[in-house]
Amino acid sequence: MDFGFSPEQEMLRATARKFFENECPSTFVRARMEEPAGVTDQFWMKLAEQGWLGLVYPEEYGGSGLGFVDLTVLMEEMGRSVMPGPFFSTVLLGGLTILEAGSPAQKKEWLSRIPPGKRRPRWRGPSRTRAGTRPASR
Repeated sequence: MDFGFSPEQEMLRATARKFFENECPSTFVRARMEEPAGVTDQFWMKLAEQGWLGLVYPEEYGGSGLGFVDLTVLMEEMGRSVMPGPFFSTVLLGGLTILEAGSPAQKKEWLSRIPPGKRRPRWRGPSRTRAGTRPASR
């Protein structure tokens, strides 16, 4: 049984490594750490152009339809370069939550806009309240 990565996954790794070496020098990363957004629009669009914002989404929503192993390869390289930005919260927490639990209308509205970089849904977690209180109804 072969537990290695496929040639396509190794090509993804090499492409991502070169991209992040060129686009994420430490000066860029440090500058983003000082900003609330943590990413520039130009950099986010470069990720979209590479197809990485839709890597694991089905093709019907503008994604590549690849799997979690491919995503792991990409995210290893993101971690290696300390890539800034909301990739995890947008693509995984936001987008995959919509993919798994969203209505067809929500999937169409949101998932088709994440791969081209037009939307950045983020899961923000439960609202903060004092212990023993309930959030106000809206």
